[in-house]
Formats: sequence, structure tokens, C-alpha cells
Amino acid sequence: MAIKVLDNNYLAITFLISLAIQSLAFLVSYTLQFDKITDFSGGSNFFILALITLVYGQTFLSRNWIASLAVMLWAIRLAGFLLFRVLKRGKDDRFDEMRSNFFRFGAFWLFQLMWVWIVSLPVTVLNSPNISALSTEPIVFGSGSDAKFQWKARTKGQPGLPVCRTGVWKWSRHPNYFGEILLWWGIWLMTIESANNPGIRDDSRRLLHATVISPIFITILLLFLSGLPTAEKPVQQSLFVKSYKSKLVKNIPQSPLQEGEEDIEPEQEDLWEQYQTYLDQTSILFPIPNKLYQSIPKSLKTTLLLDWSIYRFDENSLQAQKLIKDIEEDRHE
Repeated sequence: MAIKVLDNNYLAITFLISLAIQSLAFLVSYTLQFDKITDFSGGSNFFILALITLVYGQTFLSRNWIASLAVMLWAIRLAGFLLFRVLKRGKDDRFDEMRSNFFRFGAFWLFQLMWVWIVSLPVTVLNSPNISALSTEPIVFGSGSDAKFQWKARTKGQPGLPVCRTGVWKWSRHPNYFGEILLWWGIWLMTIESANNPGIRDDSRRLLHATVISPIFITILLLFLSGLPTAEKPVQQSLFVKSYKSKLVKNIPQSPLQEGEEDIEPEQEDLWEQYQTYLDQTSILFPIPNKLYQSIPKSLKTTLLLDWSIYRFDENSLQAQKLIKDIEEDRHE
């Protein structure tokens, strides 16, 4: 029998657990001024919510197991990878300008709290007493959300290019984001199946439908905030700068390196051109074979297939011209 904690939907208890985890992690990180547990606390928070609601709900039907385990496996992978990455780098550059500011740093943790709580809603409600009271076994469909898209992104690409060209990464520049979006939409579809039960109360049915905010939130986050925007244009800009600097090295005699100055290799001058070819050949999100993708009209690529201008660095833009001016001024100093 399900265990009721504060309310029949586990909304309050999951929020309070998340608040406690994120508040403690924030205080530790702010006091010690480090980033070792910043992202780890987010991933582990997902795991804890899925586990606690599954155990308290006391309903171990296939839908509950699959949805909860999918979240826990995803959380382990995410938390483990992000912890390994920050330990290897020593710090997270994203927080350099806010780490010492209590309110700005705290705002990040508040956002992380809402991210975890909102995105976890489908599993939270699915495992809650109001839904667990329905004893019929649902039909479990192949949503592909149970780790089918937990790709490994550690492969060798073209020399000098920061790209991966093996496995599904050959067909998509960001299959990890595609898999994450698909995962949460799959979990929501699995959850919403319970709304078809004739014995469910109207308020519970409305709450199940409202959990669609979870996949919508994660989709918006990855498409417009912390996903593609941070993974696309900054990389393109960096390669453009390296290529332009390399061209200057070939045309302008290089003076001795000053302390802290980066050594520029002349062979890097083609990086930007190579990367542009890679962009034209590879889908930004949806896994599509390269030859098929190249045959698709540009109008479809830049609309339905999400290769939007917000993700592209324009070498003819004012921003690019300013970068060129700064590079040339630095070379003449």
C-alpha cells in the first residue's frame, strides 16, 4: 500500500527534498568557493526523487519500474559524467563571474531546484498514491526512453576538429540532446497512459496531463538555453578565430611568444572551412544519414530540422568583423 507523505501526489515532499539538497550543496559550494558538486547535485537529486517516490508509492507495475529506472539510470550517467568532467578540469568556467556573489550564485541553484522538480513531475505523479491506487497493469509501449539513447560520445574525429564521427554521432551533432529530449517525452507518454483508466479521479487526470510541462521544459532548455546555444556558436567562433590567426601566422612574421600567449599552428587555417563542411553535412539534432541530410532542401534544414541561424556563427557579421579587428591589433602590438 502506498505511503502518503504530506499530499497524495508527492508534490510537496519532492519539492522539500530538492530544496534541502540544493540549499546544502549551494552553501557548501559558496563557502568553499568550488564547483565540484554543482552539477553532481542536480543529477543525484533526480535519482533520489525517482527512488523515494518509487519506494513510497509501493506500486511496482512495469510502467513504474521502467519510468523510475530510466530516470535513475539517466541521473547516474549525467551526475557521473559531469562530476568526472569538473574533477578533470578543476573548475567550471561558467561560474567564474558569479561564484563569489551570493545572490547570483544562489540564483543558479534556485534554477537547478526548479529544473529537477519540474522535469521529475511525470515520475513523481506516476508513483504517487493517487495514481498507484489504480491496480490495473497498463500496456507498456516501446517509447525508446529506457536507455535506448544513452550514447557514448568519446570517439576520434577529423584531426584538429572537435567533432565525433562514429556511431550515431556520424549522423547527428548532438545525439545526446536528442536522446535526452526523447527520454523525457517517452516517460511522459508512459505516465499519461494512466489517465485513460476509467477509475481515475478528474483532478488526478488533470494533474497527469499537466505533467507535460516536464518534457516541454527540458526541450526549451536544450534548444534555447543551456544545450544547443552553448554547444554550437561558441565552438564555431573559436574555430573561426583559430583559423584566422593561423592565416596571419603564414602572412606575417611571428614575433617571439610572450608569457601566456598561445602558439598558433599554421595548419589550423583550414579548421573553419572544414568545420563549415561538417555543419553542412551533419544534422544538428535528429540522427539522419549524411547523404540523405545533404539532399534535403536548405529551407527544411533551417526550419523543421532546427538548423536555425541562432546556432550559426556568421563570418560576415559585425561580431566577426570585431573579432578580426581585435586579432589584427593584437598581432601588431
